[in-house]
Amino acid sequence: MIKLNGTVTDGNNFFENTDPFDLIAEYGSPLYVYNERLLRENCRLLKNFCPYPQFQLHYSVKANANLSLLRIIREEGLRVDAMSPGEIVVEQAAGFSSGEILFVSNNISDTEMQFVHDKGILMSVDSVSQLERYATLFPDSEIFIRFNTGIGAGHHEKVVTGGKNTKFGVTPDAIPAVKDILRRYNIRLKGINQHIGSLFLEKSPYMESVESIFEIARQFDDLDFIDFGGGFGVPYHKQEGQGALDFCDMGQALAAAMKNFSNEYGKQLTYVIEPGRFVVCEAGVLIGTVHAIKENHGTKYVGTDLGLNTLMRPAMYDAFHDVEVYRATEDVSAAYEAVTITGNICETGDILAKNRLMPEIFENDLICVLDAGAYGYSMASNYTCRLRPAEYLITGERGRLIRRRDTFDDILAAYV
Repeated sequence: MIKLNGTVTDGNNFFENTDPFDLIAEYGSPLYVYNERLLRENCRLLKNFCPYPQFQLHYSVKANANLSLLRIIREEGLRVDAMSPGEIVVEQAAGFSSGEILFVSNNISDTEMQFVHDKGILMSVDSVSQLERYATLFPDSEIFIRFNTGIGAGHHEKVVTGGKNTKFGVTPDAIPAVKDILRRYNIRLKGINQHIGSLFLEKSPYMESVESIFEIARQFDDLDFIDFGGGFGVPYHKQEGQGALDFCDMGQALAAAMKNFSNEYGKQLTYVIEPGRFVVCEAGVLIGTVHAIKENHGTKYVGTDLGLNTLMRPAMYDAFHDVEVYRATEDVSAAYEAVTITGNICETGDILAKNRLMPEIFENDLICVLDAGAYGYSMASNYTCRLRPAEYLITGERGRLIRRRDTFDDILAAYV
């Protein structure tokens, strides 16, 4: 096998003793591949980055809910967040107890509230309306509340979850109404939380939001914890030398802020963060196959089986992913050229990489999409009745399949 531009996967020894062509031959194309060593390294980096004694990590499972990966994350000592009853089911199957799960809700039904309450899992609500519904159903209970302090950050407007143009959180002006509901229904507020958005690589917006949520906390007595949210970014432009978030600097800043506020508050609070992307993103890649090459009106298209049904991020968020090219033959690429790499879905927006400078690509080459461990398989679908790919885990000497490829029977199974 020849890697035409494989500096990233060579640099972190992603494939270890495996060959991408062998994996595709056995498990089909496309294929998600994860590396257990890299996943554990990310978990340990997060666990050790903030030197504050009552600091908790809750992995945001919506980034990737594969059961095998969740078991590894649990082994590394992380807890989890859930946003749906289905995520709770998977988390508990992975071994997480009710006390290790926080449920962060958004516009949920009474039935879902009942499900979470019956599991004994602490729930967050993010509107006064939902707080009153919860309090009516479960008076004399406990809850935590998501606030929107007006600060947002993220790589795309669709993932900015704080600030003035988002649906999330209770605004500070509603605090009197919140207190009234808590009092009338004898609800204890155990904590408050926020989430400003996803994929920031500078600490400043996050630290600004920390100070803002402290301002909310000052208006409530006897909290147990404050949840700052997640959103820690990873450098998707590795081939261009993009730098990573400075975790050492940010960890020290967070620890100092936590200590100072606890001293002010008069209580040793627990502080929570909710990383999702950072835990799994760099531990996963997506491999597909080139099936067609053509030129249309001056644009060279590389047609693959990596449709938006397999990786939604580029089509939905205009997201960038580095791409490596692998070849089974000794054929030499003549030069680098600008190409547009597309999928196999009948949508003009089904584009993986637009006008990207790449070594000349041939049919039957493999395309390896880097940093695909987060919001890759979790957002995959059977759109146009295509089969979702398998998921494979590299575990050192021996790898293993951790989710089989869909079959046509799976597509028909739910019909009645």
